[in-house]
Amino acid sequence: MSTVLYFLLAISLLVVIHEFGHFWVARRCGIKVIRFSVGFGTPLFSFKDKHGTEFSVAPIPLGGYVKMLDEREGPVPEHEKHMAFTQKTPWQRIAVASAGPIANFIFAIIAYWAIFVVGTQGLKPVVGEVAPQSLAAQHGFMVGDEILTVDGEQTESMTKVMWQLIGYLGTTDTIEMTVQNIDSGMERQIQIPVDSWLSEEEAPDPFEALGLKTRQLEFDVYVGQLIEDGRAAQAGLKSGDHLVAVDGVEIQGWSQWVAYIQARPETPIVFSIVRDGNPLDITVTPAKKQQKDGSFTGYVGIGPDVSKIPPVPKDWIAETQLSPLAAIPRAFIRTWDTIEFTIVSLWKMIKGELSVKNLSGPIQIAKVADNSASAGVLAFVTFLALLSVSLGVLNLLPVPMLDGGHILFYTIELIRGKALSEQVQLAGLKIGMALLFSVMAIAFYNDIARL
Repeated sequence: MSTVLYFLLAISLLVVIHEFGHFWVARRCGIKVIRFSVGFGTPLFSFKDKHGTEFSVAPIPLGGYVKMLDEREGPVPEHEKHMAFTQKTPWQRIAVASAGPIANFIFAIIAYWAIFVVGTQGLKPVVGEVAPQSLAAQHGFMVGDEILTVDGEQTESMTKVMWQLIGYLGTTDTIEMTVQNIDSGMERQIQIPVDSWLSEEEAPDPFEALGLKTRQLEFDVYVGQLIEDGRAAQAGLKSGDHLVAVDGVEIQGWSQWVAYIQARPETPIVFSIVRDGNPLDITVTPAKKQQKDGSFTGYVGIGPDVSKIPPVPKDWIAETQLSPLAAIPRAFIRTWDTIEFTIVSLWKMIKGELSVKNLSGPIQIAKVADNSASAGVLAFVTFLALLSVSLGVLNLLPVPMLDGGHILFYTIELIRGKALSEQVQLAGLKIGMALLFSVMAIAFYNDIARL
């Protein structure tokens, strides 16, 4: 239920912002707006302002729309023709069509500005594990290295490292990084060449693909959540059990225990536990789960007791907080970077440098909305900003049916001095519909496949 609610909240908010952009500019261009609806269907309630515009709230909360006076939709009284959308200049119609995406970008700027002013926290990008024979190992990464820059950009947190690395997906290039070992203090330059990097991967993790893992907070293994009908629950483990050893090997921390279990799918393991002060041995056989590379890992269905997890050390956390004035340029830069990232990613998919498996539909968006909301207000606002930029960019694509398609038609009219024929525009709309439905079908298929 929370997944559905957060999805509806996100989509409705961003589409209403988008439509408000069209509405606001249409009014300034002297166009009569007949209706501004939040939601679809028969209005639950509505009212009219002094301009005669009906503002309504409808029961299907999947966005909204703005209906303008338009001669293409029916006869327009002679005294109102000057307020019809079709009577306006190409420049005015371009302004109205582009106002929706621009409103989405403005929202993203405001959201990022608020995030920078409130302040963000993230884990410092310190390497805790380097996989043998991995790209990172081959090019000199060591445990304890803190990544200072990627491609010349400062990376104060893991979020920034991931953002920079994602830009290399699908490319043949050299990843340039500056690292400093937290133990020795030695600073080094590391260059890792990549070739069509992860172009066929679905939802790639570039940090893990390099063979790197961040340092992990170690804590004693106390059973918290148990998955119903999971192997651990079936074997008789209970919440509150303290796991001290597996197969006679003493457990040093949660990550060691997880690694031991994952390496032994469908292999009986003796868990030595302490329950209510009494030692007890229970045999558990981990189930197997297939990974992307076709291998299998074990899992037993246990989550840690969060009350037993110590706080993350302060020196592991990077904090960023800017003054209201300093946050303004950073918000513009972040929004522009997100726009550029979205466009580049789309272009990579068109060229085949990125797998179309990375396209997501409403199911995946709903899951991300719920996860981000669960992580806190800042995480949800960050998600809204990213989604708002995506909505703005997608609507500016020169595809008929989208705002960008309308802008393309009006621009051609501006150059030619007259509009394209109705037959040409209709053919364009049909092509646009075919493209959009094809992309939607791929996105829905990906969503269902992920389930």
